[in-house]
Amino acid sequence: MDLTVAWAFLIAFAVAAYVVMDGFDLGIGILFPFFRVGKERDQAMNAIAPVWDGNETWLVLGGGGLMAAFPLAYSIILPALYAPLIAMLLGLVFRGVAFEFRWRDAGHRKWWDAGFFIGSLVATFAQGITLGALLQGITVSGRAYGGGWWEWLTPFSLLVGASLVVGYALLGATWLIWKTENRIQQDARRYAKLLTPALLLAMGGVSLATPFVEPKYFERWFDHPGLLVTIPMPLLVAGTAFALWLSLRRSRDWHPFVLTLGLFLLSMLGLAISIWPDVIPGRVSIWQAAAPYQSQLFMIVGALVLIPLILAYTGWSYWVFRGKVGEDGYHEH
Repeated sequence: MDLTVAWAFLIAFAVAAYVVMDGFDLGIGILFPFFRVGKERDQAMNAIAPVWDGNETWLVLGGGGLMAAFPLAYSIILPALYAPLIAMLLGLVFRGVAFEFRWRDAGHRKWWDAGFFIGSLVATFAQGITLGALLQGITVSGRAYGGGWWEWLTPFSLLVGASLVVGYALLGATWLIWKTENRIQQDARRYAKLLTPALLLAMGGVSLATPFVEPKYFERWFDHPGLLVTIPMPLLVAGTAFALWLSLRRSRDWHPFVLTLGLFLLSMLGLAISIWPDVIPGRVSIWQAAAPYQSQLFMIVGALVLIPLILAYTGWSYWVFRGKVGEDGYHEH
């Protein structure tokens, strides 16, 4: 068994789990100013309150796994992306503080609400910029980062950042369609109808620009076996988006969220085809960046124990709070 490949899949799984689980609560933060002050905002908060802390477990797993399993990649990526990564972490910290204190300091709730929105927006935009900067390639000199401080800041990275903001906002809106009722659900459905075509435009723009930022992407997209996925991908995206639009018009509660996740998973599949088998696209492969075999073997034992436990308690928390959130804040089973 190639442990390097196994660790690459584990980290990819952790990143995907983070996008799926933390994406919707960041999206609710992005949409927060558009909800009415009072019960509507409280209802939106209560829709994520039981699970939002655990959602960020996957970010820690992804970052820690990258450092432990691919130390060379970690030592190159961090200096290249210090600015957006620090912005992301500060945004996550700020929104976490705002989330807690808006309940405990009602006299300044409007400022905590603003902090929750700004922290969510900054964290999401910084994540998108980080992804865009990684996709466009990082300058590597020997076994270290060889670029400048502002190399991450390009039109492509800004496009990916803006696209992720739209995508997370749609995830947040569809989560609220599923988990809430009455007026806030109607508002969330209206926002989702606006965000769905916006996300399709964003995905199209990123997809058209991606092959031009790294020559190897052309080869992986348009040569066998990548061509087998490239050809049906637009049809799959269009079909999923059409089903999402129909579900929004037919007033179905959980379908829009699942179909939005489908769009995200298709996007991540396209990214995987573009990058594989590199950990730094076009520069460093997963085998070049990997830790020694003995280290990978030692860590995989712990991962095989801890990841099922994380999945178990995450699944249990979602199951316990599986009902809708009423205006009184309680989940109704």
